[in-house]
Amino acid sequence: MRIEAVTSLQNPKIKELLALQEKSGLRREKALFVVEGVRETRHCLDSGFEPDTIFVCPSILGRADAAAAEWIYGSRARIVEITPEIYARVAYRGGTEGVMAEMKWKERRLDTLTLKPSPLIAVLEGVEKPGNLGAVLRSADAAGADAVLICDSPTDLYNPNLIRASIGAVFTVPTVCCTSEEATAFLKERGVRILTAQLQDSELYYDADMKSGTAIVIGNEASGLTDIWRDAADAHVRIPMLGNLDSLNASVSAAILLFEAVRQRL
Repeated sequence: MRIEAVTSLQNPKIKELLALQEKSGLRREKALFVVEGVRETRHCLDSGFEPDTIFVCPSILGRADAAAAEWIYGSRARIVEITPEIYARVAYRGGTEGVMAEMKWKERRLDTLTLKPSPLIAVLEGVEKPGNLGAVLRSADAAGADAVLICDSPTDLYNPNLIRASIGAVFTVPTVCCTSEEATAFLKERGVRILTAQLQDSELYYDADMKSGTAIVIGNEASGLTDIWRDAADAHVRIPMLGNLDSLNASVSAAILLFEAVRQRL
């Protein structure tokens, strides 16, 4: 373990940390991404990701979580100790216990997914907002989903806002970014039933069988699902709308449908 102290915002490692949070291209180029917070960092490490550098503000961490300090300083990572002033500049939110980490990028592909019998999978097509993606991942973790497939989204999997919104579920749930064509082929080859959430030509979601292997597919709130998914679907389902609007937020829809699958499987 190496420990060094940094007291200036002009330090190259601090500049890199800030740039990695803002630039998707740099994350790919450096094969690094940023995790903020004790809980999120622990989930990331427990999921097999390797740290490059862990940034610690000792005065904050020591007050917040003595146990976390023990496992962080006991790791093999390079440790950079920073001042409260630097931490206030690099951290996006309060209450993250004085810990940030640069983790090594790990490519996650469909061919690395291992599914158990009768898997439950959430699929998102064209959903762009990191907050929505993170919220779906939290619901997927809570529902015990086997995987989340993020299709045709410009948001990279290691976007800091996505990691933050998921509170680390992006690490606890096997998650893959791919195209819709790749995802439909993957699901069909494995006999997973595809249920698309849409208003047209659909049945009420609680009438659909979700006990066998099921993929629940949610589209962009503005444009819905493309014909790739509509044509591949084994069934179309809808959530009844009793008000004046015709759609729910993607993360809310995903949570409703995932927990209907949980209810049917209990």
